[in-house]
Amino acid sequence: MAVKPKAAASLHIDPLKQGRITLRLIGTTPLYMNSMSVKARRDLLVGGGRKTAAQKKEIKHNPEEEFRASAYKRDEGETLLCFPAPGIKGAMATAALETGGVTKTSVNRLIFLPQQQVPIWGTPYLKMDIVRSADMNKTPDVRTRAFIPRWCSEIEIAFITPTLSSHAIISLLANAGAIVGIGDFRQEKGRGSFGTFSVSAADDMGEWQEEWDEITAMGRQKQVDAMQTAEPWDTETRELLEYIEEVRQQREG
Repeated sequence: MAVKPKAAASLHIDPLKQGRITLRLIGTTPLYMNSMSVKARRDLLVGGGRKTAAQKKEIKHNPEEEFRASAYKRDEGETLLCFPAPGIKGAMATAALETGGVTKTSVNRLIFLPQQQVPIWGTPYLKMDIVRSADMNKTPDVRTRAFIPRWCSEIEIAFITPTLSSHAIISLLANAGAIVGIGDFRQEKGRGSFGTFSVSAADDMGEWQEEWDEITAMGRQKQVDAMQTAEPWDTETRELLEYIEEVRQQREG
């Protein structure tokens, strides 16, 4: 008697579902912008050539140009300033190392940031700091960056459910704001404590609503004007700018 072959078992795979949430970040410490300058990008592309004799006599730094070059900018939108979305996702992935129930690998795989450039509200100032170079001797140098004392942002986050929930995303982003931060000299690096933030729902900001309203009132045009004016943030920066202007006039004379 012939044996009938067994029917093949059907394989049923449920597609992954995606949730979305819009959150707002309120800076709890100032933000240092740290974009790579156009000149540095060009040098990476074609290589840096040797300086001519005339170039060697030029003043080493141009603070105003370096200030403008350090800022992340976008061509359109409510703000001129922005921050790369991968930087915020990276902060969340780092925070996962200190957050129970989620891993850095799962954050990288299961969280998506639809925006490439996250808007940043706030007025930028020119700030100069003495830093140590990355060479063997840790040579001191002066670095100029865009410094935003009060800032906020709005970010959209997509995530895979039910592996992750809205509550998990809010908690993870809040942890990133507290222990990692964004931008230069951030909390994650240990020595600085800049770029930290608190997290709020977009539809109910509670105690943060007044702060949000004040900062977002200073939109794109205010930032355009501030980047052009290059107002120094503190007394030390102002004195350094006055000195470099004296040197410029002497060399022009």
